[in-house]
Amino acid sequence: EVKLVESGGGLVQAGGSLRLSCAGSGLTSANYNIAWFRQVPGKEREGVSCISMRDYSTQYADSVKGRFTISSDNAKNTVYLQMNSLKPDDTAVYYCYADDGTQDYWGQGTQVTASS
Repeated sequence: EVKLVESGGGLVQAGGSLRLSCAGSGLTSANYNIAWFRQVPGKEREGVSCISMRDYSTQYADSVKGRFTISSDNAKNTVYLQMNSLKPDDTAVYYCYADDGTQDYWGQGTQVTASS
């Protein structure tokens, strides 16, 4: 069974930083992608960043480029999202997502709030 557990969300003042963690278990394929999405009430879930576990290439949404960094620690089966210079517009529930080419999996989400 694949399980993704997010942690690290919280309340921070605008301009502050948070680091989200996504601890994964049960992913047996070496060719999978991990991504972070976020969602605010009334809006569609949007992709924030992703990393390939095959070649460790990364991608970012334009809105977070230069402020967010995605990384992985394979020994801990954990992917991180370092978020700096947070803005009120970054406030959302952040979800971890995994895609192994045949199925996709979601974590339960963690709330991030950047207050102005």
